[in-house]
Amino acid sequence: MKKLLLLGFALTALAVGRANAADLGRPPPPVTPIPAYIPFSWTGFYIGGNVGVTWSPKGEFSDNLGNFFDGASQSTVFTGGGQVGANYQVNYWLVVGVEADFNWLTDHNNKSNAVFIPSVGNIQVAADSRWITTLAARVGVAVERGLFYVKGGGGWVSDNQFTVTNETTGGSFSASNTNNVGGWLAGAGFEYAFAPNWTAKVEYDFLGLSNTSFTVPAGAFGFSSGDTFTTRNRDLQMVTVGFNYLFTGW
Repeated sequence: MKKLLLLGFALTALAVGRANAADLGRPPPPVTPIPAYIPFSWTGFYIGGNVGVTWSPKGEFSDNLGNFFDGASQSTVFTGGGQVGANYQVNYWLVVGVEADFNWLTDHNNKSNAVFIPSVGNIQVAADSRWITTLAARVGVAVERGLFYVKGGGGWVSDNQFTVTNETTGGSFSASNTNNVGGWLAGAGFEYAFAPNWTAKVEYDFLGLSNTSFTVPAGAFGFSSGDTFTTRNRDLQMVTVGFNYLFTGW
């Protein structure tokens, strides 16, 4: 009986030893690597489009004869256009860049109330803007795929229809198409990357415009020749939504 027990223990030990030896010669099971986390990068050039509204106060008009023309109404119009720019992400959260915009305006017209000028008639002044272009630096704080930013720079607005109208005689005279006005720009916005290369944004901008003038030329019927009209307080504000395609990897 003892011999049988000893023989059973020996056979069991031999089987276990062979199994262990087989396991030692077998390669370990493969380890599935955990993919490394790669944060979103805002670095790159971008191009996109935008739509929104722009508005300005009533505006003020005056001439060098001492007449004052109050604005008739605030002007709010549709705007649409595009932008190009570049970002550089300095570290995990700081993003700096530069951006240029060009937007069309739909009949952005500031008109004054008519003012009676003795021996001349009822005079109305209007300044019509057709487009806005801006150039600004951007500084932003990145929160993963979100970017809160501010911007500052300069902007220019077309004044291609500075018009003085004599409502008494029906005559009018307009400035040339090259009479543009510039000013300073400040804005802020939020941009979100909803896809690897696509972002959407909402933005507010304030464009503080300088004054602009127009002198009635000699020989203009029904006007005081040489009278110079000046516009003031025509600052523009804009709210736009847009999208960008970001070319990453530079």
